[in-house]
Amino acid sequence: MTATAPATTATGAGPSPLGWSLAALLREWSAEVTAACVDVPHGGRGYEVLSAVTREAPPTQAALAARLGIDRTVMTYLLDELVGCDLVERRPDPADRRARRIAVTDHGRAVLADLDARVRAAEDRLLAGLEPAERDALRHLLARAATGAAPHDDRCAVVARVVEP
Repeated sequence: MTATAPATTATGAGPSPLGWSLAALLREWSAEVTAACVDVPHGGRGYEVLSAVTREAPPTQAALAARLGIDRTVMTYLLDELVGCDLVERRPDPADRRARRIAVTDHGRAVLADLDARVRAAEDRLLAGLEPAERDALRHLLARAATGAAPHDDRCAVVARVVEP
C-alpha cells in the first residue's frame, strides 16, 4: 500500500480522516480482490455473481442483474462465460417458462469456497496493521455504520457502483 495519511492544518482543517481512510481502504481492497479473482470470468464482478447465486435461492437472470446493478445485456454475457466454465447453470423457471433461474454447480461451489478464502486472505493482508480482534471489530463496526447510513442499499450493487469504472 502506498497511501499516506492526509495532511491537516494546525486548525485541524483538511481532508476528512474518515473519507480518506474509507477511500484508501476501498481502493486497496479493490486491487486485492481483483488480484484474488483474476482467474474467474470478469474477476471481482464474476465473484459477486457466483456469490449471490450460491448464497440465495436461485434467482432469475433478470432479478440477479437488478440486484447486482448489472445491465441485463452485460449479465447475459457474464453468465454465458460462467456457464461455459461450469460454475453456474441456467434452469427453466417452473413458474414462468420464459424465465431462467441461475443455479450454482458443484464445481461453482468449490470455486467459490476457494475464492472466499482468497478474498478473506486479501482482506487480512489489507488489515495486517491491526490485531485479529481489531480486524473483526472494524468489520463489524463498518457493517453497522454502512447499514445505518444506507439501510436499503444492496451491498453488492454498492460495491460494484463504487469500484467499477
